[in-house]
Amino acid sequence: MTDEEIMLDLGEDFPELRQAIRKICEKYPLTYWAKLEDEKGYPVEFVQELTDGGFLAALIPEEYGGAGLPLRAAAVILEEINANGCQASPAHAQMYIMGTLLRHGSAEQKAKYLPDIASGKLRLQAFGVTEPTTGSDTTQLKTRAVRDGNSYVINGQKVWTSRALYSDLLLLLARTTPLDQVAKKTDGISVFLIDLREARGKGVDIRPIAALMNHNTTEVFIEDLRVPGDALIGTEGKGFKYILDGMNAERVLVASECVGDGRYMIKRAVEYAKERRVFNRAIGENQGVQFPIARAYSELEAADLMCRKAAALFDAHQPCGEAANIAKLLASEATWKAADTALQTFGGFGYAQEYGIERKWRECRLYQTAPVSTNLILAYVAQHVLGLPRSY
Repeated sequence: MTDEEIMLDLGEDFPELRQAIRKICEKYPLTYWAKLEDEKGYPVEFVQELTDGGFLAALIPEEYGGAGLPLRAAAVILEEINANGCQASPAHAQMYIMGTLLRHGSAEQKAKYLPDIASGKLRLQAFGVTEPTTGSDTTQLKTRAVRDGNSYVINGQKVWTSRALYSDLLLLLARTTPLDQVAKKTDGISVFLIDLREARGKGVDIRPIAALMNHNTTEVFIEDLRVPGDALIGTEGKGFKYILDGMNAERVLVASECVGDGRYMIKRAVEYAKERRVFNRAIGENQGVQFPIARAYSELEAADLMCRKAAALFDAHQPCGEAANIAKLLASEATWKAADTALQTFGGFGYAQEYGIERKWRECRLYQTAPVSTNLILAYVAQHVLGLPRSY
């Protein structure tokens, strides 16, 4: 596919998907999300509707019961959820985590798990990578999986493992060969698919983390967890490559969520600026209110175009690391600009929970930290795109 053909694909907008998502979101107003936050709950009903509608199985091939849609379609689904005031993050991982299983799992593993993931019988929402002492330096992870006959015995700890309490399966990254015994530090890391229904209380302890927002994130403690040999995905020691393989899709999908949140915040800011009257005039008549909203909108439109380009490259099986990372960078910053502008536009009422602005404001801030921080993206662009010396 030529660059020109790829650019033409940027217009694919899947209006039928957008309309279907809007109908679902109408049932879940601000009060629903506010109640969940008070209870630190999980949107079970919302996620179930997305599952029943087949939206979370968008990227699973039809032969396994999914929709077999392109990445751009999945991006539209997540964008539209957030653009309508709802929250995609409690469900989004089901879209991209399964990519490791799909691309690197055995035929038996795919036949066993993918149809049940597509139907919603099984939830694969949890991804165990980050550790308390290693952060983004994944090659230094301490979780170990030691072969013992036909099994592996796993010990370690993961942190910021979101949705682990609401997932049946956990995709887990662990070292199978110690760091000092490998030629490259990215070698010796393996991926396992853990059945949490069996593992909880038998080697796995999951504890919630109180955080800035209701992200249902946890710590996972693993002690002498024995898993069967067929829990290993792909070849032992090649897991780091498998994980990297799926990160471009994750970047594009999360960047699209950012765009959705930005659109929601700009819409709310515009509506409020038109109706709020101070000193006998709508505050939206003032350039001091207009211009920040207009700038935030403009920056969001630029981010959206990069999201579309990255998805088009991914779907065309072209190299998309640069576009995917830049899309995540620009979208996370644009949505934060939109969120902060909306909060400022609402003034004191922006802090009131009933308006829903402060909740989205907190959600939007996360994107610059995770998944993948702004600084790591800048380091990637500097080194791998611009050819500057490696910085870490």
